[in-house]
Amino acid sequence: MAVDINGREYEWGDLSLILGGRDIARFRGVKYNADDVEREPVYAKGSKPHAIQSGNESFTGEFKMLQSELNKLILAGGGTLKSLTLDALICYGNPLKGDAIITDRIESLRFTGADREFNQGDKFMEVTIPWIALDIKQQV
Repeated sequence: MAVDINGREYEWGDLSLILGGRDIARFRGVKYNADDVEREPVYAKGSKPHAIQSGNESFTGEFKMLQSELNKLILAGGGTLKSLTLDALICYGNPLKGDAIITDRIESLRFTGADREFNQGDKFMEVTIPWIALDIKQQV
């Protein structure tokens, strides 16, 4: 096992989002969970569980982006986000700095909404767009 002294962590500038084959420049955040699984204790004789059973997996997340990127997605969907099914790549690392590239592939992503909010004094609109997907796979 190698010890990494003075190692470098990934930072915001090392992150890329490719959505539907397009590099998204005006995104401001990403959040996703690739490990959700239903779990339930299995009870039999006595009052303590005998096992833990696994069930369905789910893949959810959200993108934060500027309104101008949302408008491009709506245009690509023929006036709505509901018609879009996209794949996405989230890439971490900068090879120019010696980083290994880690890529999370989100398969068959579908948006579930897009709340818009604009307040007095805001200089731009940031929109959070939640989604569900069929799978998320990490590729190193």
